Parts: sequence; structure tokens; C-alpha cells
Amino acid sequence: MRATVAKATVAKATVVKSDAVAMTGSSARARDFVALAKPRLNLLVVASTLVGYAMANGDPLGFWRVCGLLFGTGLVAGGASAFNQVLERDLDALMKRTRGRPMPDQRLQPLEGILFGSAITLTGLLLILATSNLLAATVALATLLSYVVVYTPLKRKSSFGTVIGAIPGALPPIIGWAAVEGGLPVQPWTLFGIMFLWQLPHFLAIAWMYREDYARAGFPMLPVLEPDGRSTGRQAVVYAAALVPLSLAPTLMRMAGELYFAGALLLGLAFLWQTIQFARSRSVGDARRVFFGSIIYLPLLWILMIANKV
Repeated sequence: MRATVAKATVAKATVVKSDAVAMTGSSARARDFVALAKPRLNLLVVASTLVGYAMANGDPLGFWRVCGLLFGTGLVAGGASAFNQVLERDLDALMKRTRGRPMPDQRLQPLEGILFGSAITLTGLLLILATSNLLAATVALATLLSYVVVYTPLKRKSSFGTVIGAIPGALPPIIGWAAVEGGLPVQPWTLFGIMFLWQLPHFLAIAWMYREDYARAGFPMLPVLEPDGRSTGRQAVVYAAALVPLSLAPTLMRMAGELYFAGALLLGLAFLWQTIQFARSRSVGDARRVFFGSIIYLPLLWILMIANKV
């Protein structure tokens, strides 16, 4: 009798343990799929879409439609990230900072990544279409295609890929503006230009910080092709300098007021000074300061712009 009870207890414990392992495995796989979408990084995409929406002059969409627009944009951005990781899984495996991702670590298979990316992309596009209009969905699709079809393969071949990669990164405000107005006058392209120029010192700082990793993977980033860093620093300064006058354009175009103008000028000069310091020293520490400075700069600029909208 005791032996029977003991066997039953062991069997029950084995089942419980198996269920726990299965639940843990399912949870880990779910986290891996979420990691493919890079939700934290795509918060900037969603925020920039919201800025474009807020700065447009058309009739408001309403709370739930705006939520649908933003969630749909986030899903499309997540799909682009998933496709990118599938395509770059071989090179990611060679880099210390990316080798632990689900694809190079083979926790997920390429087909799984493609199906996941396709599902959330299609869902996102349909959600944008349903809550706003065809133009916004078309811009979102163009963002995805320019990132996955153009930027991702070009990144392997040329340092110019960094510049091309800034194009899809600058399109989210256009999505938000198109959702409200159903058209694209000159004003939203100013927002596009600000975000385009902002990305380049940001990317160059990252490339300098991780230049050994990029060299190991064979990415022809500028710091890899010119290891002394002179061109990297010089280009960071040039793009940051060009950003200063462009960031003032919303006031000149009567999109924002004088408070924004003053704040944008101070933020732009501070960011420019950081890039000058980096160009002089070409140290990892100054590159890191440019990186963190860029992360602070853009949200503050967007907040000022929305708060001081004319």
C-alpha cells in the first residue's frame, strides 16, 4: 500500500515538474518573440508618430483611433525589427552585443521569425488603415520596406547605409501627420529632416563605441573603414551643426512659438558641443556622451514643440 502511494506521489510530482518546465519554456519563447520586435527601441517610433499627429492641423481622430494608430505603427516597427534580425542573424552571431539575441542563439528559427514579423506587420498596417487612412498606412509600409529591403542589405556593403537607414527612422512623424490631414505639405517634412539629422550623430556615436564588434562582423561602418575616427567625428559635427538651424524652422514656419525657438536653440548648441568634444578626443567616453545626449535631446525637443504649438 505504501509503495503504491509513493509511486503515485512520484508520478504526480513528475507531472507537476513537467508542467512547470513547459510553462517556463513557453514563457521564455514568448519573451524571445517580444525581443524580436524590440518594443523598448520602438517606443521612439511611436512617440515620433504621436508628435506628427499632434503637430498636424486637421480634425482630431479621437482617443481610440489615436491608440489604434500608435499601436499599429508600433507593430509595423516591430515587424521591421523582426525581419532585420532574421536577415542579420549570421552577422549578429559574430558580435558580442548581439550574439545573445533569439536568432543567432538559435532559440528561434528563421521561419518563426518571418511568420511572426509578417503577422504583426500585417496586423499593424490593417490597424493603421482602419483607424486613420490609406496614406498613413502607405507611409508605414514604405518605412518597413526601406528599412528591410534597402537599408538592411546595404548595411553589409557600404558605410553609406547609415545615411540610408536614417530615412525609415525619420518617417514616423510623417505617418502621424498623414493620419490627421490625409496629405503631406511641407511642414511635416521639416519634422522628417529634424529626425533624419538627429539620427546620424546618434548612429556614429554607437558605431564608434562598438567599432570592434562591427569590424568582427564585417560591417563596413565608418569607424571600421577609417579607424583613426577623424571622419567619424567630423561627420558627427557636420550633422549636428545642420540640425541647429533646421530645428528652428518650426518657429519660422509658424508651427511653434518663441519659447520653442529658444529651447531648440539651446538644445541644439548643447548637442553640437558634445559632438565637437567627441571629434576632438575621439574617446569612447565622449562618444557615449553624444549617445546619451542624443537620447535626451529629441524627447525634450518634441515636448517643447508640442507644448509651444502655435
